[in-house]
Amino acid sequence: MKKILILTAMLLVYNVSTAQKIYSVDYENQADVKVFVVDYENQADLKVYKVKYENQAGSNDGKWFFTEYANQAKKKIYFVKYENQADVKIYFVNYENQAGWRNASKKSFFY
Repeated sequence: MKKILILTAMLLVYNVSTAQKIYSVDYENQADVKVFVVDYENQADLKVYKVKYENQAGSNDGKWFFTEYANQAKKKIYFVKYENQADVKIYFVNYENQAGWRNASKKSFFY
């Protein structure tokens, strides 16, 4: 029983720590990842859905929760002006089930 309780606690901590909590920084040199928002879904590496609550954030699956402070986020991003400056191109979708990677080779930027 004690082992099950410990295992459950570890899994909960793991799930919380891998959530895609994002903070948008003001300067490029503060960012972990530079992103560019494309106009069309088929141009994106990642389709992103902005969730309303922290516990809805996914684990590197395109469901992002934007934090209020940088120290609450797992990744800090900077929105670049030009596509060729970006590490990852994203497209914001309207529905949660549309979120996800289109180019899996870029997944490593958010681990």
